[in-house]
Amino acid sequence: MGRYRPPLPAKSPYITAAGYARLELEARDLWVRRRDVVQALSAAAAEGDRSENAEYIYRKKQLREMDYRIRYLQKRLPDLKVVDSRPVDPELVFFGAWITLEDETGGECIYRIVGADEFDPAKGWISVDSPVARALLKRRLDEEVAVETPRGRRRLVITAIRYGAPTG
Repeated sequence: MGRYRPPLPAKSPYITAAGYARLELEARDLWVRRRDVVQALSAAAAEGDRSENAEYIYRKKQLREMDYRIRYLQKRLPDLKVVDSRPVDPELVFFGAWITLEDETGGECIYRIVGADEFDPAKGWISVDSPVARALLKRRLDEEVAVETPRGRRRLVITAIRYGAPTG
C-alpha cells in the first residue's frame, strides 16, 4: 500500500469584509515583525557556534513559521471574494448570517456563517464549508434542519436569522 492521500477539498473563497481586512492587517504586521526577527537571527548567528545556540535555533524556527504564513496569505488573499451584500429575503440563511438555533431539549445556540479563513468556535463563527453551515444554507426561519454531528444526528429549528453586527 502506498502513502497516497487524496488532496483536501478546496476551501471556499468567500470571506466577510472585516475578515479580509484582518488578513490584510496580519500580512502587513508579519512583514514588519519579520524584520525584527531577521535582526535577532543575525545577532544570534554572530555569537558563534550555531549548533548549540538556542536563540539562533528559536529565531530560525520563528522565521520559518512567519515565512510560511506570509506565503499562505500572499496566495490566499488574491483568491478571496469579499461578500458584504445582504440577501433579498432576510428570512433565508446565507453567508454572513447570525443564526439562532434551538435543539430538541430546548437549548439555544447562536452561530455565524463565515469564511474558512475566519471561523472561530469560541465566538460561534462556523465555516461555510462545515457540515452545520451546509445544512443551514438556504433554509428558512422556523424550518427544522437535521445535522450530522460527531455526537450523532441532531434536529435543530432555526428561531432567528440576522445580518450585520451582532446584538448583545
